[in-house]
Amino acid sequence: MDRSQLTELHYITAIENLPSMHRRGLLSHRLAARVSHRSVAMEAIQDRRSKKRVPGGRPLHDYANLYINARNVMLSKVLHDTSIHEVCVVRVTTDVLDLEDVAIADQNAASDYVRFANAPVGLALIDHTTVFAQSWLHPGDQITEWRHRSAMCAEVLVPDSVEPSCIIGVYVGSTTARQSVAAVIQGLPVTLDLYKFFK
Repeated sequence: MDRSQLTELHYITAIENLPSMHRRGLLSHRLAARVSHRSVAMEAIQDRRSKKRVPGGRPLHDYANLYINARNVMLSKVLHDTSIHEVCVVRVTTDVLDLEDVAIADQNAASDYVRFANAPVGLALIDHTTVFAQSWLHPGDQITEWRHRSAMCAEVLVPDSVEPSCIIGVYVGSTTARQSVAAVIQGLPVTLDLYKFFK
């Protein structure tokens, strides 16, 4: 992927967390554990991530993880377990790619086959067509499907936190969610994007 193809990064969260994120930024799993918040993370995945370390870097839970494309299997699972009216995708500027010690994972960072590289040159590991595909499903080819669904969860890993100033907006999947965002935080651009939320 060329950097010019990437206009923003994404973070999946519960709408009720937005006021805290507006004050503190997007926190790593380790730092978020010290703050009252509603997690939409899957415990089984977090257990895997807790055992992972970025080569030459820090434990995976020391990084705030941003998706290159939030329309992925993780968001699909979150929406299966949580109402679409309670979830949003935070939009983050790609300027974070230029911060010190930021890493790129070419698929879900908890995967056994993930490759890591320094940002921004690590974007070369990402296949734009694969990550932004309409679907990861490959009927009749389970192995290709597993690989594709993991690749669509490619990540940008920022040590400790992403500053509030890097948040540029929010995507929601319903008018109710848009109203909920407006009720908890002011001045943040909110975009209704049904496609991103599989509608």
